[in-house]
Amino acid sequence: QVRLVESGGGLVQAGGSLRLSCVVPPSTDIVRIDDMAWYRQAPGKQRELVASMSSRGTANYADSAKNRFGISRLSAKYTVYLQMTSLTPEDTATYYCNADIYTVRREIQNYWGQGIQVTVSS
Repeated sequence: QVRLVESGGGLVQAGGSLRLSCVVPPSTDIVRIDDMAWYRQAPGKQRELVASMSSRGTANYADSAKNRFGISRLSAKYTVYLQMTSLTPEDTATYYCNADIYTVRREIQNYWGQGIQVTVSS
């Protein structure tokens, strides 16, 4: 069974920093992990992409995340991080880890973590 486990969220003051982590525990279902990404969803808003990184290390960022957030991966450990700096109340949301995983069933399936809350106080 494949699952994604997020950690690192919490409450932080405006201007502060947080690092989110997402681990995909080893599973016999997994052949490889392709793209990994972070999304977020604020109350009353649609879920949006924050940042993504391919298995080769190519990163993409939403405009709101550029120059403030950094995504990185430890491919050997099935882990992706999101380092967030200069946080503002507008960054308050539930953050979700997402991954495209090629499984033993010879297909790429998309998986979501359970979500983790980030709250930025003014």
